[in-house]
Amino acid sequence: MQTIDPILPPATLGMLGGGQLGRFFVHAAHEMGYQVWVLDPDANSPAGKVADRHLLAEYEDFAALDLMAETCAAVTTEFENVPAGTLEYLAKFIPVRPGAAAVSVCQNRIAEKTFLADNGLPHGPFRALRSADDLADLPAELFPAILKVARFGYDGKGQVTVHDAGQALHAFNEFGGEACVLEKRLALDCEVSVVLAREACGALKVFPVAENQHRHGILDVSITPARVADAIARQAREVAEHIATRLGYVGTLAVEFFISGGRLYVNEMAPRPHNSGHATIDANITDQYMQQVRALCGLPLGEPRAHSAAVMVNLLGDLWYRAGDERSHEPDWSMLHAVPNLRLHLYGKHHARAGRKMGHFTVVDTDVAAALEAAMGARAAIGIGDD
Repeated sequence: MQTIDPILPPATLGMLGGGQLGRFFVHAAHEMGYQVWVLDPDANSPAGKVADRHLLAEYEDFAALDLMAETCAAVTTEFENVPAGTLEYLAKFIPVRPGAAAVSVCQNRIAEKTFLADNGLPHGPFRALRSADDLADLPAELFPAILKVARFGYDGKGQVTVHDAGQALHAFNEFGGEACVLEKRLALDCEVSVVLAREACGALKVFPVAENQHRHGILDVSITPARVADAIARQAREVAEHIATRLGYVGTLAVEFFISGGRLYVNEMAPRPHNSGHATIDANITDQYMQQVRALCGLPLGEPRAHSAAVMVNLLGDLWYRAGDERSHEPDWSMLHAVPNLRLHLYGKHHARAGRKMGHFTVVDTDVAAALEAAMGARAAIGIGDD
């Protein structure tokens, strides 16, 4: 069993990426006594605003990476598209968790699907497409399907539904001939996710399974615990644990699943905390960001058990715009603050735009049905529709 010397406060930790996931990591690390440096090229990054220092640089700026390596005791990331070369370079000097090998699998959909197939993990039918020639002789039973670019797609971006090989070829060309995966479109019962944390020694802690509802390709509502059969929830946890172990993963990991015809299929893996795990901040003894800090620093993982049922609702930039008005307006937050068991989290982003995650709120209760009713009422009151 691998043992490592723990990194203790007031050490400085490094975060690659300045989004809201990084912001929550900074908050968790500060509460635990650490300092945090954030590297992100955006001067207005949410995590950079609350960090002890914001290195305003690109992820392949070696002068900035050298400075981070000299100052930080260990480094992690808050999004999967940090270049693997950056992680490999930093790992020459300081611990980087998760490592480049694990992240590289999760950041490329072809590598991800191949990993699932090679390890006998449940996944839907797919075909890797690296050139137009790969679209020849596609089986008819693969359609309808979703064509997804292999890199840099998220929140419904970089993907399109296609119904036959001709549409697939057209979409492939529209994506500039980038490498893609073509995935059979499954008839969904629902979608769930599992967030877990893994130590370098292999110890695992798994959060309760979340049930996820999407709107326009972006997560809208997460319900915890998921309203699925115990056997399905147990299988989801076991598959997620197996993925983390096979990857040799260290840190917080999320695995998204489809449930179709009562069967579980892995959809995607995220080598970081996850939007559907936001509710752990308010509903669990240890949240996903504290686990990320603990795993990074070689500390024993905390207790992930939920003390409440929870429903999380995303707040997108659309809320800031009224019909017919191009100017942004702050939503009436009194609608949410009037709900006594609701906690509002705003990310401090400097500009609202349609589809951009600006914040979220979480409603907690002893009963998941009561939490869902209150959350959906608050969601409607603040102006989120169901179109």
